[in-house]
Amino acid sequence: MVREIRVLGPGCPRCEALYDNVVLALDELGIDATVEKVKDLGQIAAHGVMQTPGLVVDGRVVSQGKVLSVEEIKELLRSR
Repeated sequence: MVREIRVLGPGCPRCEALYDNVVLALDELGIDATVEKVKDLGQIAAHGVMQTPGLVVDGRVVSQGKVLSVEEIKELLRSR
């Protein structure tokens, strides 16, 4: 099953760092996923995210306002 992951944020360095960590975590776990950067503030707000970066996995907001480490992301992906 291909997972859908979205990194929400305007493109700031913290958002880019989260995106990079997501890609690394997926690679290390060997998970097939679509990873999308969402920079549109309307779409970000529609997810209920008020602090960026936000992380959405399979339609569910799992983090906001924090740059998760590769290990934290791997744990989130394993538990879902």
